[in-house]
Amino acid sequence: MGVIMDLPRGLLKQHFGYSDFRPGQGEVVGELLSGRDVLSVMPTGAGKSICYQIPALCMEGLTLVVSPLISLMKDQVEGLIQAGVPAAYLNSSLTERQFGLALRNARMGKYKLIYVAPERLETASFLAFAREASISMVAVDEAHCVSQWGQDFRPSYLNIPSFTAALPHRPVVAAFTATATPEVREDIIRQLELREPFLLVSGFDRPNLFWEIQTPRSKREALLAFMRAHEGESGIVYCSTRKNVEEVCVFLQERGIIATRYHAGLEPTERNQNQEGFVYGSTQVIVATNAFGMGIDKPDVRYVVHYNMPKDLESYYQEAGRAGRDGDAAHCLLLYSAADIQTNRFLIELQDKETEGDEEERAERVKQDLARLKQMTYYCHTTDCLRHYILRYFGEQTQEYCGNCGNCRAYFEERDVTEDAQKVMSCIKRAGERFGSSTIADVLRGAQNERVVKWQLQKLPTYGTMSSMSRDEVLGRIRLLLERGYLTQDGGPYPTLALTPKAGDILFRGEKLIARVKAPADKAVTRQDAQTGDVPGELYERLQQLRQQLAKRLGVPAYVVFSNETLREMCRRLPRTERELLKVSGVGEQKLKKFGRAFLDAMETWRAKQPNA
Repeated sequence: MGVIMDLPRGLLKQHFGYSDFRPGQGEVVGELLSGRDVLSVMPTGAGKSICYQIPALCMEGLTLVVSPLISLMKDQVEGLIQAGVPAAYLNSSLTERQFGLALRNARMGKYKLIYVAPERLETASFLAFAREASISMVAVDEAHCVSQWGQDFRPSYLNIPSFTAALPHRPVVAAFTATATPEVREDIIRQLELREPFLLVSGFDRPNLFWEIQTPRSKREALLAFMRAHEGESGIVYCSTRKNVEEVCVFLQERGIIATRYHAGLEPTERNQNQEGFVYGSTQVIVATNAFGMGIDKPDVRYVVHYNMPKDLESYYQEAGRAGRDGDAAHCLLLYSAADIQTNRFLIELQDKETEGDEEERAERVKQDLARLKQMTYYCHTTDCLRHYILRYFGEQTQEYCGNCGNCRAYFEERDVTEDAQKVMSCIKRAGERFGSSTIADVLRGAQNERVVKWQLQKLPTYGTMSSMSRDEVLGRIRLLLERGYLTQDGGPYPTLALTPKAGDILFRGEKLIARVKAPADKAVTRQDAQTGDVPGELYERLQQLRQQLAKRLGVPAYVVFSNETLREMCRRLPRTERELLKVSGVGEQKLKKFGRAFLDAMETWRAKQPNA
C-alpha cells in the first residue's frame, strides 16, 4: 500500500496539515481507493471524516456524503472550504436560488464533496442529477441510523441501497459510526447492502475522558458545584426533557453562569443562534436535550454533564464523547436518580406510539429499548471500572481498572455478600418468580404493606431476613445479581425477577459473591488536568486571541483556523519561517497561505520581548 498512499498522504498534508494518518485512517483510505466497500467504527474525535474526504480528493468524480443533520453539514463544509477543498451542502437551509446555484455548480464539476440529507435521495430531481453526475463514492455518516435495533433509527436511511442501485454505475459505499454493538454492525452491513466490506473497529476507548457517576440528594446543587469548579470552561449539560432544559438553564443563569438553551420546542432562529453562540465561543455553557450535538465539531468542550440518565449506553457514549475531541483531558459526569428510569420508560413508550411498523415489530423494538435501558441502569449502579463497563458493552476486552474514572479513583472495600445473595435468590424462588425488585426487597426487609399482605408473602421463610439493611442496600444486592448474570428480569411494564442457571453456583456449589462497597472514607473525585508541558502560557494565550480574531473575521468557529494542539505545537517549536511552520501538525499549505504570516508575526513579537531572545 506504500506507493498507493503517497498521493493521499500528500493531500492530507496539503489540505489538513497532517504528515500521516492516525491509527485506522490509512487502512480505510487504502481500502476505499482499491474500490472496496467499508464499515468503519471509530470513536468520536478519531477522525472519521478524513477517511472519506481524502479518498474523495483522490477519486475521479463526485463523493456524496449522507449526513443526518444540517449543523453537521454546515460545520464540515466550512472546514473543508477553509482547507481548500471544494465542497457544498444541499439541504433545507438554502434558499431556492442558493440551492439552484449549488446544483448548477455541481453539474459543472466544481465540487469534490456534496453533503445531503438521506431524505434528499428520495426526490426525483436529485436522483435525476445523480444519474447525470459521475458519483465515485457514497459515504454514509452516522451509519447506525440505518439499524432498526440501533439507538437512533431513521427510516430514510433504508432508501440508500435503492438510490445507489438506481445509478448508472454503483459507487463505492463507505459507512461510518462511533457507536455500534456487534449486532448493530451486522445490521448496518445488511441494510446498506455492503459488498464484502472491509470492517474496521478501531477501539472505543477515549483515554482523555474521565467518567464519573454521582447520585446526589440535590441534582441542582451538585450541578452548581461542578460548574463552579469548571468556571471558564466550555461545556454541555444534557437534560431528558424540554422542561428540564428550561428549568436548569434558568437555575444556572440566576446564579451568574452564562448559559443558553437548546431543544426542539424553540423557534429555529433562536435554536440556530444559541447553537452558533456556543460553537463560536460567545457562550460557554449550553443546556440541551439530545436534539443538540450530533455533528457539532467543537473540539474544546471540556465537560459534558448528563443531568438525567440517557435511555441507553449508545446515546450516552455518543453524547458524552462530545467532550475532549481535541485530545485534552475532559470530564463526563452523569447525575443519576431512580426517577430517571421511569422518565426513560415513558419516552420509550411515547416513541413506540410515534414509530411506524406492525405491532410485532414495534413490540420487539420496545423490548430491545428496555433491554438497553436496563444496561444503562446497571452502569449507573456498578462499582466496577466505568470505562471497562462501557468498552465491554461495545464488545471490547480491557483491563478492569483504568485509574481514570470515578469508581477506580474512589475508595472501595471488598465484601463477601454471598449470604445476602443466597437470601435474595431464595426469596425470589420461594415467591414463585412472580415479583419485581421492589416487592422482593419489601419481603426481605419485613415490610407490612398491602402488596406483601395481599399475596401472603410474610409467610415465606425469607421474610425479614435482611431487616437490618436499608432498602437501597437490598436493592443494590439485587442489581448486583442482575449485573453478574445470576438473575434475569423480563422487559414488561412490571418486570419480574427470575433465577438463571448460573444462580445454582452460589446456592448449591459453593461459589462466593464479592462486592465492592464504597467505604466511609470516600473522597471527592476530581479530573486530571491536561498536561500542558513546557508551553509558554502568555504566548499560547496570544495565539488563541489571534485565532479568535481571524475566525470572527471569516465567520467560522475558532477551531476551523487551527486546533488547540496545533497552537501548542507552535509554542513548543517557535517556527521562524513558513517552511518551519509547515512542519507543525495541523498546518497545511492552504492554511499557511491564509494564516501563516499572522501567526509567525505574533510569535516573533513575543520572542522579541523575552530576556534571552
